[in-house]
Amino acid sequence: MNKNLVTADYIVFAVYFILVASYGYWIYQRKKKAVTDTKDFFLAEGSLTWWAIGASLIASNISAEQFIGMSGEGFFAGIAVAAYEWIAAIALIIIAVWFIPVYLKNKIYTMPQFLKTRYNGTVALIMAIFWLLLYVFVNLTSILYLGAVAINGLIGGDNLHIIMIGLAIFALLITLGGMKVIGFTDVIQVGVLIIGGLATSYLALTVVAEKFGLGSSALAGFQALMKDAPEHFHMIFHRPTAASSQLEVDKYLVLPGITMYFAGQWIVNLNYWGCNQYITQRALGANLQTARTGILFAGFLKLMMPVIVMLPGIAAFVLYKNGHLQLEDGRKDYAYSAILGFLPAGLKGLSIAALTAAIVSSLAGKVNSISTIFTLDVYKKYFNKEADEQKMVWTGRLAVVFSMFVAIIFTWKDILGIGGKGGFTFIQQYTGFISPGVFAMFILGMFWKRTTGAAAIAGLITGFVLSVFFNEYAPQIMGHENFLYTAYPSQAIVNGVTTTVWQIPFLICMGLAFLFTMIVMVGISLGGPKINPKAFDLDKEMFRVKPSTLVLIIITLVILMAIYAKFW
Repeated sequence: MNKNLVTADYIVFAVYFILVASYGYWIYQRKKKAVTDTKDFFLAEGSLTWWAIGASLIASNISAEQFIGMSGEGFFAGIAVAAYEWIAAIALIIIAVWFIPVYLKNKIYTMPQFLKTRYNGTVALIMAIFWLLLYVFVNLTSILYLGAVAINGLIGGDNLHIIMIGLAIFALLITLGGMKVIGFTDVIQVGVLIIGGLATSYLALTVVAEKFGLGSSALAGFQALMKDAPEHFHMIFHRPTAASSQLEVDKYLVLPGITMYFAGQWIVNLNYWGCNQYITQRALGANLQTARTGILFAGFLKLMMPVIVMLPGIAAFVLYKNGHLQLEDGRKDYAYSAILGFLPAGLKGLSIAALTAAIVSSLAGKVNSISTIFTLDVYKKYFNKEADEQKMVWTGRLAVVFSMFVAIIFTWKDILGIGGKGGFTFIQQYTGFISPGVFAMFILGMFWKRTTGAAAIAGLITGFVLSVFFNEYAPQIMGHENFLYTAYPSQAIVNGVTTTVWQIPFLICMGLAFLFTMIVMVGISLGGPKINPKAFDLDKEMFRVKPSTLVLIIITLVILMAIYAKFW
C-alpha cells in the first residue's frame, strides 16, 4: 500500500480482518459437524437466526457491482438507478409471503432440485449448467474485477492483481467453513458495510458543502447536490424525442422511465431474489417464520442501500462537473474510489474494510452456491450416486477453489470486457439473457398446476433466444419502431471505428422476452393434462402472515411511497 494510507488505516483494516477471521473460526469450531454433514455445510440447516438470514442476504447482495457499478450509474444517471434497490424491497415482500412457503413445504434445497421436482431431470440439468456458467463467468468475474478496481483506486499504485488474489483467498477462507460460517460472519460484514458506507456518504456530502462554501454540513451538501444537479434527482426519465440529447437517450436506454416498471424491473428483482440459489439458499434451511422475518428484514435494509451505494456517485458527479474532482477519463466506474480519496486518515481504512466486507461476503456466497449446485445437482446425481456425506463436502470445497481459480483467470486481463460496459450494466444485461425464461418457469411452476416439463424446456429456450434477438437483432430486422418497442441510437466502437447502433432498452427487451415466453409455455401446457402430476399442492394457510409480519410489510411500503412521492 502506498503513501495514501497511514498507520491508522492499517490498524482499522487489521481489526476488521482479525474480527471476521476470529469469529468465523469460532463459529466453525462450535459445530464441526459441517465437516461431514452436507445440509449443514451447504445450508446451515436450522442454525441461522432471522437477523443472520437478513444480514447475510444484504451482505451477499451488496458487493462491488453495487458500490462501484451502482455508484457509477448514480454518477451517470442519478437517483433513478435506485429503483433496483427500492423495487427489490417489494420483491422481497413477495418472495417472503408467496415463494418461500412453496420451497419450504416441498423441502427444496437447490433451484435445480425445484425444477426436477416440479418438471423433470432434463430441465434441472440444463439449468444447473446455465447457473454454474452464469455464476462463474458473469458474477464471480465482475465482483472480483470491480472490487479490485475500487480498492486499487483508493490505495493507488498498480496492485490490481495482488488485490484480486487477496480478495479471493479471504473469501475462500470463509467459504470452506460452510454456510453457517458465511451466514454468521455476514452479520459482521454487513455491519462494517453499513457503517463504512454511511460514513463515506456523510463525508462525501460534507466535502460537497465545503467546496461550495456552505460549511461542513452534510444536509447543506445534499441540498447543494439537488440544486446543482436537479436532473439527477428524478426517478422517472421521460421518453426521448427527436430533440433529446445523446446523453438523455443513453440514460433512457439504461433506465427506460415508467415503462421499466411494467417490464424488466420486476423480472430482474423477482428472478434474482426468488429464483436464485445464491440468495434463496440463506433461507432454505430455516423454518417459515424465521425465513420470512429474515427476508423482510433484508427488504427493510434495502431501503437505505441507495444512500450508501448510489449517493456518493451523485456527489462525485457534482464535484467532477465543477472541477473539484479528478476522474480518470471521466469513467463512471471510478466515481466511488475517487470519492474515497477525500477521506481522512483512519476512515480510508474503514472504507477499504467496508468495500472488502461487501466483496468478500458476495464472493463467499456465490462460490458456496456454485459448490452447492455442482455437488448436489451434478456430481451426486450424475458422477457418483454413492458418494457419502464427507465425500460430497470435500467435492464442494474443491468446486469452491476451482471456480474461484477460473474466475481469476478470466478477470486477470478483463477478457470479458467488464470495465468497458460499466460493471452494473454488464451484470444486469447478461443476467437478463436467461432471466425471462427462468422466471417464467418458476412462476408458472409454482402457481399453475397445468404447466408441463415440455413447456418448461420450451420456455427456457424461447426466453434465451428472444432475449438475444431483442437485444442484438430486432432493430435491424423489425425496424426502429413498431407497436412492441422503440429503438434509440447509441454510439458504439466497431472494429475501432465509432458508429451509430440502434438499441432497445434492455429492460424492455427483458419484458418482451418474458411476455412471449409465458405465451409459449401456456400454449404448450394447454395441450397437456389439466393438472400435471408433478404440480405442487398449495393451500391458503401457507400464505397467511402473522400480525408482526404484516406490520413490517406496511412500514416498508409506506416508506417507499413517501420516497417515490418526493422524487418522482
